[in-house]
Amino acid sequence: MKSRERAESRLEGVIDSVADTYGLGRSIDSLESAALPNQRKVVDALWHLTHVMYMGFYSTSMLSPVNLRQSIGEHLYRAFEILVEQISRAVVYGREGGGSPAPEDVEASEAAVLTVFERLPAIRESLSKDVQATFQGDPAAKSIEEIIFSYPAIQAVTVYRIAHEFYLESVPMIPRIMTESAHGRTGIDIHPGATIGDRFFIDHGTGIVIGETAVIGSDVKLYQGVTLGALSIPRDELGEVIREIKRHPTIEDGVTVYAGATILGGDTIVGAGSVIGANVWLTESVSPNTRVTYSMTGNSQNAEAKRPAAKKAGAAD
Repeated sequence: MKSRERAESRLEGVIDSVADTYGLGRSIDSLESAALPNQRKVVDALWHLTHVMYMGFYSTSMLSPVNLRQSIGEHLYRAFEILVEQISRAVVYGREGGGSPAPEDVEASEAAVLTVFERLPAIRESLSKDVQATFQGDPAAKSIEEIIFSYPAIQAVTVYRIAHEFYLESVPMIPRIMTESAHGRTGIDIHPGATIGDRFFIDHGTGIVIGETAVIGSDVKLYQGVTLGALSIPRDELGEVIREIKRHPTIEDGVTVYAGATILGGDTIVGAGSVIGANVWLTESVSPNTRVTYSMTGNSQNAEAKRPAAKKAGAAD
């Protein structure tokens, strides 16, 4: 019994010491969690939207043209309610550090959600092309159903295409919560700010990183471990990070990037139709239809266009 009392006494001491670490003005000391968006609810809304994208695959009841509209409506009304509340919270928290949303905050949030929802048919069209590109690009895929149900790349791209539209509406925090939820499930990290064209094919996918200002054309294929990242982060005269610049590369139409390749820098452009080999480190542009490969000799890179080896530089997310 005395042992338990000693343990409880020590535990009470720990509680006091941890509580004392709050209120010192550090960035992690906020006690306004009730005012922040709720991650679980955002993911719940995303679940409803994913069902709308693939109703025939995820519905637990029989669907027909007669009840399809009702089923879609049930998911969209629920997603609408959740997202308006959570976006309103994010807006107020970003402006005031918490508090009740004003009527105009709710109205702006409703407008943003409705604008994105009006784009859902176009998002479904994009996803249909992504799924078809995956089926055509992966000989191991036995059916469209297998891809939608089990391929982590399609899960990650589905979430990205939804989150990207909220990002375009300047919705704070929510798009990143969405894509990071997919990142945690799939190991594929796509920032919602990235711009990605049609028929995007990710094979395997684990460890892929696509940065905020990356631009990817149509018919691009990425394999596992590819990074489209930034070079060392520029800072202003006060030492603050300069955020509103292009930091990540541009990958033009029809490019294939094989496993483990790292392509860095906002000025780096990989020309259309090029192939970037496995484990290549690339920090300068290559012309269209160029094949860049990694050579063990001197740890250099070789390109068929006889471009100089890419310079090594420190990478940043």
